[in-house]
Amino acid sequence: MQFYLAPMEEVTGYVYRNVYHAMFGDMDKYFTPFIAPTRKKILKTRERKEVAPEHNRGMYVVPQILSNDAQQFLDTCNMLAELGYHEVNLNLGCPAATVVSKKKGSGFLDEPVILDRFFETIFEELSGLPEEQKFSVSVKTRIGMEFPEEFEDILKVYNRYPFSEIIIHPRLQKDYYRNHPNLEVFAYALEQSVHPVCYNGDIFTKEDYETIHQRFPNLERIMLGRGVVANPGLLREIQTGQPITAEELKEYHDRLYAGYREALNSEKDALFKMKEVWFYLGKMFPEAEKALKKVRKANRPEEYQEAARRVFSEDNKTQK
Repeated sequence: MQFYLAPMEEVTGYVYRNVYHAMFGDMDKYFTPFIAPTRKKILKTRERKEVAPEHNRGMYVVPQILSNDAQQFLDTCNMLAELGYHEVNLNLGCPAATVVSKKKGSGFLDEPVILDRFFETIFEELSGLPEEQKFSVSVKTRIGMEFPEEFEDILKVYNRYPFSEIIIHPRLQKDYYRNHPNLEVFAYALEQSVHPVCYNGDIFTKEDYETIHQRFPNLERIMLGRGVVANPGLLREIQTGQPITAEELKEYHDRLYAGYREALNSEKDALFKMKEVWFYLGKMFPEAEKALKKVRKANRPEEYQEAARRVFSEDNKTQK
């Protein structure tokens, strides 16, 4: 089984990836939060930092692009190729209203004819590149906007083009992260797709993984996201049965906080980033709600550090 780390805006950036990889190093691929191309043909400062080779050493990193403009997508691919990347991923999964209203992310799925033309333009251009300049394109997708039946036409579009893989989060845009992943539609995709298929969605425990693995024994690729941010030892537990220790959790937190403080050079921004992580990580401390509230309310480094210390020092059993 191959395992991937999902792209999560504001969470799984390069600081997070480096800390995670240094401590666990068990992901086959790491996907960046999305790059949003513009007509200026340049990467924003945040995006440049995200894909800078010096920030991604020792990892197989796949930049993700959010776009519905074929030329802007190709321009971004060229910039990434110059940095040494050989694979990019198209975001057709983001359910956020601000993204969907622009017919991007999962909103692009509502326009299968236009999506088809978009792919036709991209792959026609890519096919003409010299061999040494070629790179692969994968897609991370939802199954539609409002109805599961939409995915049949969407998959037909994907099957017409040479994607390296299709990563499927089997929810609709309107679901956001509510309801359960539609495993019937995923089973259809696994059977009908001409490309390798990767599963993504709601794997928070080893038992969740085993349920998916038993349902789809031929599945060879799984993307983990919120489950890993909540429990950074999840993949090791899946693979070996060894859960993360309290000491490892504390070290993981301390490395991450130090990394954000150094990279952002701003205590306020570092605290914001850590609170994003605690939104998920707090689930590992089900008996520390009072201390976690202090973490969420902390506005100064001293307050935050004391609150975090209390979370880790209390005699709490981590959630398995």
